[in-house]
Amino acid sequence: MHAFLGIIFHFIGGFASGSFYVPFKKVKGWHWESYWIIGGLFSWLVVPPLAAWLTVPGFEAIISASSGDTIKYTMLFGVLWGFGGLTYGLGVRYLGMSLGNSVVLGFCSAFGALVPSIYYSIYPTAGKTSFHDLLTTTWGRIVLAGVIVCLLGIYICGRAGLMKEKEMPEEEKKKSVTEFNLVKGLVVAIFSGIMSACFNFGIEAGKPMAEAAVAAGMNPLFQNNVTYVVLLWGGLATNFIWCMILNTRNKTFGDYINSRTPLLNNYFFAGLAGTTWFMQFFFYGMGESKLGNGASSWILHMAFIILIANMWGIVLKEWKGVSSKTKATITAGIATIILSVILVGIGNSLK
Repeated sequence: MHAFLGIIFHFIGGFASGSFYVPFKKVKGWHWESYWIIGGLFSWLVVPPLAAWLTVPGFEAIISASSGDTIKYTMLFGVLWGFGGLTYGLGVRYLGMSLGNSVVLGFCSAFGALVPSIYYSIYPTAGKTSFHDLLTTTWGRIVLAGVIVCLLGIYICGRAGLMKEKEMPEEEKKKSVTEFNLVKGLVVAIFSGIMSACFNFGIEAGKPMAEAAVAAGMNPLFQNNVTYVVLLWGGLATNFIWCMILNTRNKTFGDYINSRTPLLNNYFFAGLAGTTWFMQFFFYGMGESKLGNGASSWILHMAFIILIANMWGIVLKEWKGVSSKTKATITAGIATIILSVILVGIGNSLK
């Protein structure tokens, strides 16, 4: 039952993450840096403490009582993740939801899922899954097989995206992804995938705060919400500084008060996108409390995001006009990812 609930929570979180960019498409007349940071203020500053206040009463005292190293390293990984989150938005902007998510999350899955287990093989810690555990136990090998199958599925999705890029007329690509740019998009997406894995490391660094919340009698389902408050401060710092630089360079500060644009509508949809984005980790924390913060939780989260993002790619007609072979390839990629989810679920149920 724990494994089943964990998978359900990860699916809801994946749905939120795979869908969050959709409201941004309703923003009119603003430049990317303007709507990205408005959404980010909700994602990283407004909603996280509100969620913590509702689910972990007294979270401020837990943060205040935490060691300097815990706060420092949690924020540091948040800053590093911030570079990944920032370039994630650019990757989707240039590649579209299907290809952008597949490339970004492919690298994010590998680094985020396996690096912590390798770390715990070098520095064994009670209750933590090491890479040795994955290699030497039946459940661990099944989970590891699920990780490998997921990466294969991500590769297939990425392959389909490249096939699409070759087949679609330039005019059609511009209709589905306004600023489509394959080379620029792949560069930022690969960088984003590697840096985005730091979020998983930040959860590990902030684990003492989550454990303190449980020790204080809080519901374990919501233990990570206190960690997110600190972790996302780091992400906010990176994104805020860069967006302010872009506002200055592009002279786009006027976006925020430009009466020629639907201001109320723009603020609403940017805020909705940011709130939806945070909900992915709200439910990730609930899933992690059931499955543990090992390779399985991270890979499930990434897999569900890719599934939902590719579904949105179909709804938004990002695959319109491609050959049946390309459509079959993206379908095979999605089916492979579903298989990986099943394998990870089986492995966790045996654990």
